[in-house]
This record gives sequence, structure tokens and C-alpha cells, in this order.
Amino acid sequence: MTQNITTIGFDADDTLWHNERFFRLTEGRFVDLLSDYAERDHLERTLLDAERRNLGRYGYGIKGFVLSMIETAIEVTDERVPAAVIRQLIDAGQEMLRHPIDLLPHARAAVEAAAQTHRVLLITKGDLLDQERKLAQSGLGDLFHAVEIVSDKTAPVYSQIFNRHGDGAARALMVGNSLKSDVLPVIEAGGWGIHVPHGDTWALEHAEAPEQTDGSRFRELPDLGQLAALMRDIG
Repeated sequence: MTQNITTIGFDADDTLWHNERFFRLTEGRFVDLLSDYAERDHLERTLLDAERRNLGRYGYGIKGFVLSMIETAIEVTDERVPAAVIRQLIDAGQEMLRHPIDLLPHARAAVEAAAQTHRVLLITKGDLLDQERKLAQSGLGDLFHAVEIVSDKTAPVYSQIFNRHGDGAARALMVGNSLKSDVLPVIEAGGWGIHVPHGDTWALEHAEAPEQTDGSRFRELPDLGQLAALMRDIG
């Protein structure tokens, strides 16, 4: 075990398995369905505005995304959107909820290795039923000492989780693809934030990376295969 870190948190979507690409594919179907009413750029901007507006109402996940698509369809068609289009948007969301889980490279090996020396947690946000489904299908569930599905990821939330399941944020490390959700709030709470970029990142998860210096608690890795070496270095 490293000298300082006793608990490692892993994000789920686009850290352990693919997720965002299915949203982008469905957004492409949405744009095609509404192409007679507005240009692509306008549809994408209006949908993103709806998603941003609705986070406080519906939270993160597929259900909120589908409701935002329907709301946008109503808006851009001046409330004349055909019922058949609404049906296709609902069908697209249900298809997303049935999509099989595709693990990212090194995901299983990274969690297995971490679980041998540390307490490992899955910390994810989104719809409870969908996140539970994905975890069950991933085959990784038995590797985690605890699972936390939260409505949002903030510094107080991380502090509570690492106090409940570990030795506090100061002796914890969080691994994830989102600077906004997985890295910055953990560092604010006093822990380590490890960024593993993913090719597809939702616009509302973008944030500026902190400076990576010897004294900082921020690191960036090209993939999860480098996590074990990093743990040895920072320990």
C-alpha cells in the first residue's frame, strides 16, 4: 500500500466503459429527424441549452437527455413536432438503455490491481437504475468495496464519501475522465485528482486543467494502464 493513499475512487462512464459516444449517436439521429425545421448547429445549440437548463430538474443521464430532446423538438417546430418524431426520440432513448456495456482498455486490470492494495470505490452520477444496470453488466461490481451513485459530484459529496468509506479525502484519490466532475472537486476536497481523458467528452463537462507540478495533487494519464505506476510514484 502506498504511504499516503488508502482509498481509490473510480468514475464509471467513459472511465471504465464507453458511454458518451451513444449520446452523440442519438444526437445525430435527433438532428436528422428535425432537419426540416432547423440547421444542425442551431439544433445542437438548442439541445445543449435545454440539457443545461434541465440538469437541476432531471439530473444526469439518459432520461433527462430524452426529455431535453423532446423539449427542443417542441421548441424548434413551434409546437408542431409530429407525434411520430416524439415516438422515435423515445425509442432512441430506450435503445440507449438497452445498449451493452463495452469496457475501456485496461479497465478491469486497473481496478483489480488497485483492489489488492487499496479500498476501491465506484463513484458515479446519473440515473440510479441505469447506473446499476451498467455496473451489473460490466462484470466489475464484485471488485469494489462500495458503490456510490450520486446526483452530482462536488467537493462536499467527495468529502462525505471518502470519510464514510475511507480515511478522508486527504488520503484518497479519484480517477476519471471529467476534469469538472472527477478531478477538480476532489482536489478542492483535499484529495488527488487523476485525469484519464476520453475522446468523447460532453460539452457540459469541460473545464480547464489545473497546473501539474510536483506539489500539486493533479496528474494526467493517457490510459488506465498507467495507474499502477502512478500509484507507486506518488506513494
